[in-house]
Amino acid sequence: MYRASCLCGDITWNFTRAPQFMVHCHCGRCRKMHGSAFATYVGGPAQDVTIDGEAVRFKSSEALERAFCGRCGAVAAGVEGERMLAPAGNFLEDPVTRPQAHIFVASKPPWFEILDTLPQHAAFPDDRAALPDRPPLDPPGRPRGSCLCGNVAYVVDGPPICAANCHCGRCRRGRAAAHASNLFLAAAGLRFTRGADQLAAYKVPEAKSFTQVFCRICGSKMPRLDPVRGIAVVPMGGLDDDPGIRPQVHIFTADVAPWFEIPDDGLPRYAASLPG
Repeated sequence: MYRASCLCGDITWNFTRAPQFMVHCHCGRCRKMHGSAFATYVGGPAQDVTIDGEAVRFKSSEALERAFCGRCGAVAAGVEGERMLAPAGNFLEDPVTRPQAHIFVASKPPWFEILDTLPQHAAFPDDRAALPDRPPLDPPGRPRGSCLCGNVAYVVDGPPICAANCHCGRCRRGRAAAHASNLFLAAAGLRFTRGADQLAAYKVPEAKSFTQVFCRICGSKMPRLDPVRGIAVVPMGGLDDDPGIRPQVHIFTADVAPWFEIPDDGLPRYAASLPG
């Protein structure tokens, strides 16, 4: 049995056997939904998974309906006919299956570089055309961001403080991805241009400050304003423009997913948070 759950635990899914495949997807829709540099999905026959709990569902294209937890915003497993598709970041133990390829690399963000040796496909492995990303909602200028359904949009007006890849278990389950890639800036430097009333937030009860913010309609991960620390935390996958900064460090590497290997990118690595 291979167990998985959303961040809050309201939705769980269990696999009776290891998934048949695992891929890293770089499409714009996955990036916005997960708020990460890429999403990692596993798949196999629908009969191999049991799902407990009710998910919110959002149809992101004619071919795909995405599921997410309405309480914490984490992407959840879904069943379409005879197939199952589930995010890999939510596994509670090693699923045994390992990544086999990168797909939709033509859509990857400019701030992320693929450094491993896995096969890469511009779109689908069978050469089907990629679905076009929706254009940004606000006029060009400062870096823009938005959710998948288009109800929430924001602008990064202030200079970034830093950007980090976080591998902690909370980030992996909340983002339902290999890791989070977050941009940090002063709270006054982030401006929502629409849809702030469509945001939902979930704070992990036992955490000091860990909170996930997401669009309540489509589940896309959205920026969080932290008034106590005076900062804004922006999931970089939701950005429509190049923020002009790249991830500078890996943190909480002691919690890295067993199915993911941090690439040799030369960035500093810390087993927990940044020192100091």
